[in-house]
Amino acid sequence: MLKIAFDPIYAHPLPEGHRFPMLKYELIPAQLLHEGVISAENIFSPKPVAEEVILWTHDENYWQQLRDLTLSAKEQRRIGFPLTKQLVEREIRIAQGTIDGCHYAFENGIAFNVAGGTHHAGSDWGEGFCMLNDQAIAANYLLKTALAKSVLIVDLDVHQGNGTAEIFEHQPDVFTFSMHGANNFPYRKEKSDLDIPLPDGTEDDTYFSLLKEALPKLIDQQKPDFVFYLAGADVLLTDKLGKLALSKEGCKARDAFVLNLCHKNSIPVQVSMGGGYSPNIKDIVDAHCNTYKTAVELYF
Repeated sequence: MLKIAFDPIYAHPLPEGHRFPMLKYELIPAQLLHEGVISAENIFSPKPVAEEVILWTHDENYWQQLRDLTLSAKEQRRIGFPLTKQLVEREIRIAQGTIDGCHYAFENGIAFNVAGGTHHAGSDWGEGFCMLNDQAIAANYLLKTALAKSVLIVDLDVHQGNGTAEIFEHQPDVFTFSMHGANNFPYRKEKSDLDIPLPDGTEDDTYFSLLKEALPKLIDQQKPDFVFYLAGADVLLTDKLGKLALSKEGCKARDAFVLNLCHKNSIPVQVSMGGGYSPNIKDIVDAHCNTYKTAVELYF
């Protein structure tokens, strides 16, 4: 059964100016339910992640200041909004949703988190609306509990996974792959194990050609026993922050290619949804829903 992490707190209101992107967290499961792609039994609500598990990835002082809402004004500006207890609660539930998704992926081949993809959070900083790095936390959880020995993180959000790259810079058991806009946020990039920076305006054919060349080689070379996939919808031509030019069909083909490789190689995969900032919310929801539909077609 396809399992999807979703909690109403995922769509918790942000300060004025940041609320629009949050709508998708309610609309994605609602659309999938409306279309009959999933039923209520596919959705689970995660509990908060344990503090011990957070500290396998994030610096203790940073976590305590985040938890206690004592980060400096400068650090909060780097995150992008003022801290609240509700937003921290949201972040720790997202992280647990990704961990729970790993367990479901071992059972079913794949699992989703409606939110997640908080890849700008580094070991001791938050940035770009990311406070705790859900897939990094889950990857370390798999390694610490001996559920996996080799992890591949496939980050296809339009923005580089700088926090993920920093966290695993000296961790040979986790390979970080980021394919992103070269001229996009973050403007100070970290070094992933493999970065493919893309010029502005990259379209479907070029994007897919580069992905098709890189990812099968990585799977053959790294032989991961678990894959984390960040399936950002901000690669779309319609995205106001993305600078790339993929069509919805190209985005869907990207997802199908990644998921088919995992399925064909019997590698469990956990999918977090990442960014999406098209002015028309329907474009974002359609692209994300296509990722789920692709998984249903392949796995169930």
